[in-house]
Amino acid sequence: MEQVLIDQGLVNVEEKIQGIKVELKYSTTDNFFKQDVYGDLTKAYLQPEVVELLKKAQKMLQTEFPDYTLLVYDGVRPSSVQQILWDNLDKPDKLKPLYVADPKKGSLHNFGVAVDLTIFDTKADSTLDMGTGYDYFGYPAYPDREKQMLAEGQITKGQVANREILRKVMTANGFSGIGSEWWHFNAFSRKEAGEKFQIIK
Repeated sequence: MEQVLIDQGLVNVEEKIQGIKVELKYSTTDNFFKQDVYGDLTKAYLQPEVVELLKKAQKMLQTEFPDYTLLVYDGVRPSSVQQILWDNLDKPDKLKPLYVADPKKGSLHNFGVAVDLTIFDTKADSTLDMGTGYDYFGYPAYPDREKQMLAEGQITKGQVANREILRKVMTANGFSGIGSEWWHFNAFSRKEAGEKFQIIK
């Protein structure tokens, strides 16, 4: 799979960004589907332009917090893997798009312009506490619901402050977040991605 990604013009994030960490959650069973769908692929790949933006985000983070580094959970997700996720999601078809993009339409991950990530504290040797784990589907993970979740005691001010560090370095360098996943950031809109790139097979 790795050679297929390289052949389609994608770039290995760790080769271009000093100090960044990668732990592909879909190469483990520590994900929503509880299965390894990437097999031998353990490196994160993205479009070259996206890697350059991510490099700036990493530099900004480490300038402000020298002990912190970005930790990538997912980069490009080939459409073949998207199909596996779709097929294995134990939900009615009409509810599946709430959790996984329909492979027929594709997601920004399939174009190699979306990244899932968190912040790793090298001094503490652990990730920052963001209030939920990766792939947590529920309001405590929703940036859009943070005020409500704070009021209900589902998340803490410290956890939101950690998320805000991530959001700040990402949005200041060309990424935009989404309302339902604190870890997900897009470098381009769906329209821009479709005009500039092909879906990665």
